[in-house]
Amino acid sequence: MTSPALLCRRLTRTYDGVAVVDAFDLQVEAGEIHALVGLNGAGKTTTMQMFLGMTAPDHGQAQILGGAVSAVDWARVGHFIETPFAYGEMTVRSNLAAAALLHGIARKQVGGAVSVSIDRFELGDYANKRARVLSAGNRQRLGLAAATIHRPDVLILDEPTNGLDPAGVVLIRNLLRQAAMDGAAILVSSHHLDELARISHQITVLHRGRDIGQLDPNGIDVERSFFDMVYRSEQVR
Repeated sequence: MTSPALLCRRLTRTYDGVAVVDAFDLQVEAGEIHALVGLNGAGKTTTMQMFLGMTAPDHGQAQILGGAVSAVDWARVGHFIETPFAYGEMTVRSNLAAAALLHGIARKQVGGAVSVSIDRFELGDYANKRARVLSAGNRQRLGLAAATIHRPDVLILDEPTNGLDPAGVVLIRNLLRQAAMDGAAILVSSHHLDELARISHQITVLHRGRDIGQLDPNGIDVERSFFDMVYRSEQVR
């Protein structure tokens, strides 16, 4: 039986005696877009950081592609956590070339991969501009291009549409859908519930570090369902 692309069991992380992530279970299959939603401080980013080895769990374990995080082939994983990958003094093209090499793309294939990525993220007008002069939205596109330039099997994306205009949001929506259709497992967080409902196969609600239930991506009012779920959780504390 094939292992899930992403799996965690009883994942727990505490800070100053408070459980930021509390005995959390999750699995994401290849070809699936799974969204994590919650209020600020719910534990979404910390969960993603534990999957990526940026933060160690106090208890429980996380796995990527059937193995421990410490043994992952990072050439098969792409991630975007908190801030875009970009060296300010380097051009968009040079940043993407660096990302390609860091993700294991052979040197002779880097130029082609960079050109394809610039086209996919509609960065052609900015290819030779330094990253530090880009708008916030175009830096976001650059960061996402860097995270996906190697066409990874797993994508972990924290607030990927922050700072994007409506055209950018639609672009990322379509690219994530295509990545999932190509077989990638995608774990994504966002505060834009309606947008997540358009692309996600499953939506898990985190509140105070705990899984408090699932939202139906095809529901009539996802936002109201979310707040109802959070309110009920607070009432039983």
